[in-house]
Amino acid sequence: MERAEKREFVTELHETFKGSGAIVVARYAGLTVAQMNDLRSKMRAQGATVKVAKNRLAKIALQGTDAAEIAGLFEGQTLVAYSADPIAAPKVANDYAKGNDKLVILGGSMGKTTLDAEGVKALASLPSLDELRGKLLGMIQTPATRIAAVVAAPAAQLARVFAAYAKKDEAA
Repeated sequence: MERAEKREFVTELHETFKGSGAIVVARYAGLTVAQMNDLRSKMRAQGATVKVAKNRLAKIALQGTDAAEIAGLFEGQTLVAYSADPIAAPKVANDYAKGNDKLVILGGSMGKTTLDAEGVKALASLPSLDELRGKLLGMIQTPATRIAAVVAAPAAQLARVFAAYAKKDEAA
């Protein structure tokens, strides 16, 4: 990489780190190209991204961001996974690490909070933002459904009574 390319890469990575909901740093020594592509596609499917960057450039990009404290994690062969949704990147990285022992989660960051490997795993166990929205919507809709059923019940009972009287009159 030339100097201008490095500068541009650091600027782009810096902006990415600023806008990310969560950042996961992992060691990937021993992963094949196929396994790395599989990890990238799984991340992409969940709205997350994986990048392999030189440690020195990643540390420079972290300066001035909320995640600056995780700069110490960048030693050896490391990759960075990040997403706007604070749950997506940790969840995919944790699931992939369970199935492949060559991906080792070192830690990460969520906003100004620095996470160790256990913190990333705990974050991965939480439901995603979409799941939480669905649960909240379900809880909001349930009382409305119950109210509608209670309000409609007397009308339905009246309709049944009228229908029974109509049948009784027809029979007579």
